[in-house]
Amino acid sequence: MWIVVVLALALAAASLGVAVAALRRTARPTPDADVPADVLGLRQEVAALRAEATGSLRHLAVVRYDAHGDMGGHLSWSLALLDDTGSGAVVTSIHGRSEARTYAKTVSGWTSEQQLSPEEAEAIGAARP
Repeated sequence: MWIVVVLALALAAASLGVAVAALRRTARPTPDADVPADVLGLRQEVAALRAEATGSLRHLAVVRYDAHGDMGGHLSWSLALLDDTGSGAVVTSIHGRSEARTYAKTVSGWTSEQQLSPEEAEAIGAARP
């Protein structure tokens, strides 16, 4: 009788091993298995475009203000042009009575090595996503 029990257990273990091996060989469907090839191609193109766009100056903000208290109209401005990593430039134009002066400062990591005016810092902050 013990022999029958041992043989039954051995047969059950062998059956279990065959079932596990068959399950491992069966390919599981991937999420993209039912997606047409042209859609997969479009997904790859979009991913490539996103990777390429990381270096473009796509974050921008303009701050307009009165540089001199006696003048109105918010004719002075600061413009931040930055990429996804916070690198780019901030350009400032100070409008006076008889002239306008323009300045550019480099920006790296959302900050600049040159001292920023409050309006320039505000433009960089407004451009940050």
